[in-house]
Amino acid sequence: VQLQASGGGLVQPGGYLRLSCTASGSAFAMNFIAWYRQPPGKARELVAQFTGRTTTESEYANSVKGRFTISRDNARRTVYLQMNSLTPEDTAVYYCSYRNTDWGQGTELTVSS
Repeated sequence: VQLQASGGGLVQPGGYLRLSCTASGSAFAMNFIAWYRQPPGKARELVAQFTGRTTTESEYANSVKGRFTISRDNARRTVYLQMNSLTPEDTAVYYCSYRNTDWGQGTELTVSS
C-alpha cells in the first residue's frame, strides 16, 4: 500500500489542523491505516487508529485523547486526523501507516507562537 500524508504546517498554540493520508494500491482495508508521530529527538509513537470496521471505533494516545479525531473517507481512500487545541508538545513529524508495515513519507507539524 502506498501512502501519501499531507496537511502539516506551522500552527499557533490552541489552533487546529487536519492531516490527510491518501492510500493507493490493491486489496487493502482502510481501517488498518493509523496515524503515528515522531517528536524531535524522540521515538515514534502511535497517535490514533481504528479498532473496528466503523469509523467511530477508534482509540487514541492518552496525550491526544479528546483533542484529535481519526476519520476516513473510503471513497476517496483517505484517512484524516483532525487535531484541535494544539500545544507545542504536538510538534512532530506525523506519519500514516498501513498495518505498521507500509509508511507514508511524513508531514511535519510545528506548534509555536
